[in-house]
Amino acid sequence: MTDQPENRLVWTEIPATDLARARGFYETLLEAPLTEQTDGPQPILVLPYAGGAGASGHVYEGKPATGGDGVTVHLAVDGELSAAKDRVEKAGGEVVSNDIAIPSGSFFYASRPSPNSRHCYGGWLPGPSTPYATR
Repeated sequence: MTDQPENRLVWTEIPATDLARARGFYETLLEAPLTEQTDGPQPILVLPYAGGAGASGHVYEGKPATGGDGVTVHLAVDGELSAAKDRVEKAGGEVVSNDIAIPSGSFFYASRPSPNSRHCYGGWLPGPSTPYATR
């Protein structure tokens, strides 16, 4: 393939057993509203994104993987990681790691409580060497 897509990851689907609770968690963490769409086979809550070719995803009502199974979703957060950690806890989640610095940025792991399982999410703050960094 000679043409490379802008993003290999184009969309993610995050299952939640309680859509209203999941909406509260993600809106608190991201400090932005999720957009409800009801024109498909089931209602979904779309994560905020600029549109176009960027990657994003949605939350849907479904059975999550059991704790420790499945994928880890890293979500970009605004501001400092410490503030994002506070939002995770305010929304009922749990921060499960210290900040982890890598050349392209910093992140932490957090779990989102669910009646069936815990999921691991990384709050992601791009570093100065990341092409899309805003700071």
